[in-house]
Parts: sequence; structure tokens; C-alpha cells
Amino acid sequence: MTRIDSVRAATGSAKDSVLHAAEVVAPYADTAKERAAFYAQEARVRLAPVVSGAAEQARTQYNAQLAPRLEQARRTYVPPKVDHAAQEAACRTRKAARQAAEYSRPRIEQAVAAAGPVADEAAARGAAALVALRGQVSARDIQKLARRNARRCRAGRAAKMVALAALVAGGAFAAWKWWERQANPEWLVEPPAATEVPESGGLGSVDGSGGEEQP
Repeated sequence: MTRIDSVRAATGSAKDSVLHAAEVVAPYADTAKERAAFYAQEARVRLAPVVSGAAEQARTQYNAQLAPRLEQARRTYVPPKVDHAAQEAACRTRKAARQAAEYSRPRIEQAVAAAGPVADEAAARGAAALVALRGQVSARDIQKLARRNARRCRAGRAAKMVALAALVAGGAFAAWKWWERQANPEWLVEPPAATEVPESGGLGSVDGSGGEEQP
């Protein structure tokens, strides 16, 4: 027997051994495959409700706890630029109000101080006249004079309130104008668009003969 024959014999013997082993193992492999499929199906049947319940519980907890917080955070979130602009506008408003108060306070105090002596003098004159006429007029005349003085006092107070209101309105108007200049400075105002003049055709005369040639 040559070497080639011995190799062929060994190869055939190994092939027969492999076929025999495959025939022996095949029933066990089929059984293992069937068992694996059975166990997988059983695990799927048993674990499916658990997995579905866990997913439903997670979804419920998300809707009950996390979703409202996310929605609230989304609604209450303010961009940094908007927050900075709001703070700057509030500071400017407080500054304008303070400057308006500082501008109006001296004028209001001056008006009150100027109206005070006039009212006091009028009251003093009325009282002196009443004392002087007390012995010469009747009680009815005194009541008339008292009512007249009361009307004058009310008119004086009304005039004082009107003057005070006018001063307050003037101060508010001045503060508003100042705030408008601060909010809309001149360099932000766009210049008006230039009017285009047509190139063709010159200026005509009043009688419409400007475009005709002279003979």
C-alpha cells in the first residue's frame, strides 16, 4: 500500500466517523433546538406582560411627574437677551421717574409756597373786614360775608389745585419728552427718502411752451 492509499483510507475512515457522529448527535440537536424554541416562547409569554406593565408604568410616571415639570420649565424659561432687555428697560423707567420727580418737586413746592401767602392774606383781610363791620352790619350780612369768604377760599383752593395739576402735568410732559429722546435718539431716526427727479424733460414754462423750440 502506497502513501496515497493510506491517506485515502484515513480520509474515508474519518469521513465515516464524522457521518456516524452526526447521525448519533442529530436527534439530540433536534431535541435541543425544539427545547430552545419552547423555552424562548415560554419566556416571551411570561415576560411580555411584565415588560408591557413596566412600559406602562414608566409612561404613567412620565406623564404624571416629568411631563408637567418639563412643560412648566418650557413656559417659564426666559431667554437671556429678553431678560437683560427687560432689566435694562426697568432701570431706565426708574431713572426717568426719579428724574421727573426731581424736576417737578421744586416747581410744585414753589407754587405751593407762592399760593400760601396769598390765601393767608385773603383770609386775614376777610377777618379784619368782618371785625370792622361787626358793629355796623346785621347778623344776616355777616353770614353773607362769611359765605362769600368761604366761596373765595374754595375758589382759591381750586385755583391752587389747578395750578398744582398744571405743574404736575408739565413735569410729566417734560419727563415724557426726555424719555422719548432717550428711547428714540436722533441717530436712530431714518432720514426721509430722497425724491427722484426724472432725467428726461426739463422744466416747462407756465403757459406750457417751455418744451417747444423758438423759431
